[in-house]
Amino acid sequence: MTPYPPAQRQDIVEDLHGHRVADPYRWLEDADTDDTREWLAAQDRLYHKVMDALPGRDGLRRRLGELLGAGSVGSPIWRGERRFFTRRAADQEHPVLYTVDPDGSERVLLDPIALAPDATTTLDGWQPDKEGRLLAYMISSGGDEESLLYVLDVATGERVEGPIDRARYSSIAWLPGGDAYYYTRRLAARDVPEGEEQYHRRVYLHRVGTEPDTDDVLIFGDGRDKTNYYGVGISRDGRWLTISASQGTAPRNDLWIADLAASSPEAPRLRAVQEGVDASTGLHIGRDGRAYVFTDRDAPRSRLCVTDPAAPSYDTWRDLVPEDPEAVLTDYALLDDVLLAGWTRHAISEITVHDLKTGERIGTVPTPGLGSIGGIVERPEGGHEAWFGYTDNVTPSSVLRYDTRTGETTPWASAPGTVDVPEIETRQVTYTSRDGTEVRMLVASRPGLTGPRPTILYGYGGFNISLTPAYSASILAWVEAGGVYAVANLRGGSEEGEEWHRAGMRDRKQNVFDDFHAAAERLIADGLTTPAQLAISGGSNGGLLVGAALTQRPDLYSAVVCSAPLLDMVRYERFGLGETWNDEYGTADDPEEFGWLIRYSPYHHVHAGTAYPAVLFTTFGSDTRVDPLHARKMCAVLQHATASDAPVLLRNESDVGHSSRSVSRSADLMADTLAFMAAHTGLSLSDDRPRELLAD
Repeated sequence: MTPYPPAQRQDIVEDLHGHRVADPYRWLEDADTDDTREWLAAQDRLYHKVMDALPGRDGLRRRLGELLGAGSVGSPIWRGERRFFTRRAADQEHPVLYTVDPDGSERVLLDPIALAPDATTTLDGWQPDKEGRLLAYMISSGGDEESLLYVLDVATGERVEGPIDRARYSSIAWLPGGDAYYYTRRLAARDVPEGEEQYHRRVYLHRVGTEPDTDDVLIFGDGRDKTNYYGVGISRDGRWLTISASQGTAPRNDLWIADLAASSPEAPRLRAVQEGVDASTGLHIGRDGRAYVFTDRDAPRSRLCVTDPAAPSYDTWRDLVPEDPEAVLTDYALLDDVLLAGWTRHAISEITVHDLKTGERIGTVPTPGLGSIGGIVERPEGGHEAWFGYTDNVTPSSVLRYDTRTGETTPWASAPGTVDVPEIETRQVTYTSRDGTEVRMLVASRPGLTGPRPTILYGYGGFNISLTPAYSASILAWVEAGGVYAVANLRGGSEEGEEWHRAGMRDRKQNVFDDFHAAAERLIADGLTTPAQLAISGGSNGGLLVGAALTQRPDLYSAVVCSAPLLDMVRYERFGLGETWNDEYGTADDPEEFGWLIRYSPYHHVHAGTAYPAVLFTTFGSDTRVDPLHARKMCAVLQHATASDAPVLLRNESDVGHSSRSVSRSADLMADTLAFMAAHTGLSLSDDRPRELLAD
């Protein structure tokens, strides 16, 4: 059995709503104590002792670097004859923001490496003004996602103003002329209770060049829920302002609209479009003056309605693109005479063409294959063209152009790198979960391989997020080496609409775990793998998923990679952004909802003497969403309890956070996690022949 670093077990037992709840490793919640630092240092030594001895990691790292060398490219955002887009070349650590001038010349606007050569600065978001003369952008450093907001002059590339701090997750809505914009900003730490510094957002009107702390005009948010997120939008002509508010990540929002022709930008007279309704709704004013309402209200797979922005009450909404009984409406674009609607049908993307006035379906947009489509983009002034991103399991990101005059889709831009992509085949499998619900998963493998293979099962199952086909260096490297890679479309996601999401949240969270176990059992029943060859992987909410899986069915899995996870569901609201997620999971403050959480909370379901699978926790020191304390506590309790010889390890990485990271760090992380799973599922790796690997 692996000798683990000593970890004190505290005698902490609390009575919570009639439940006696033990928390022996609460001391590991504080990362800044000497005891925690010593424990982390010992875990790091153990990690390297085990991992540095694994064969094939260097070859795997090289191959991942080659596959990541495809780079990426984003769809163009148009302002007149100027366009903006991102692109990452093979030798670049982060995507770079470019502009193409009206004369066709291309130049760099923002390169994160130029801002910080150590590759720890990321571009979090950007929005050009309506004329394309100014650009608002947000950057953060070290993975903390604490965005600083700046404005630059597009013609010169010079900064006009900034930084404005506390702008994390802010949307930007420019008024015509580029003199001012609406945005969201948190209150200063001194103005909120201790521990609530990540909350308390407000909507402000900011005039470029003025001092935000003293001159910004408060528009909205006072007296509302501290966890509210706000979105702002301005119509192309500058007349209509929309503000949305959602309580944390709840799948519903309130929505208001103001006519800025009848009230000033500093004091808009807002009227409710939707308030206190259990539905998600957005509103966009088209060039024709109609309000286009994208909603799942009375349509869990979503629909597109039209109404008059001056009188947008629910009883005036008229279906333009009604709900589809099988596909989920995800996007739309307004061209001169037609409307394009983006859909996912069982996680596979498609685009349909509709008459703009009546909504009648009149055609489809050709796409390259069974893959995923990014946002559909049109010129703000309309036209006959639309652009959209495309990817699938073997196709790096690309941008396609659709022309309504010809009905043809043609390549617009491709990822700049040249990559030798291995041949793989992907099939969609439908299986039955514990309660009889049909669930789908995509299974990728090399053609012609037979018999049980080392397999990775990946899932997420939460927050209305879909797992759709995409180019993935880790999937390709694993399959090329002879393994099988399966992605399960679990309840809790949005693959089948909002009802699918709600079937995997709150008191029904166990459905997600049951779907995952059933996926594993189907892979085994089909002869693709065995429990001794099956690894599972997930991050964030997916880390909670695999944490629950390993505690509920330790016999079913041989290896687990648990990344940036939530694992102590009794105390999750106290840390990071936890309070924004209590509509998804429930709150431990409520006796009934506490009961939901304690029934599956992985940290509280580790039992001494159980033979647990090999587990690798990966944490990121600057993660301000999910505190790494979850993984620290779970690692300690598993190391204490397990009766197996399979190692329980912690990989702790500094200066990175929950989301974006440099390409080289991504390759390092993927190489480590894949090598760990290979070692515990029987996939043979070789540094000498990294692309000709076969499973034992």
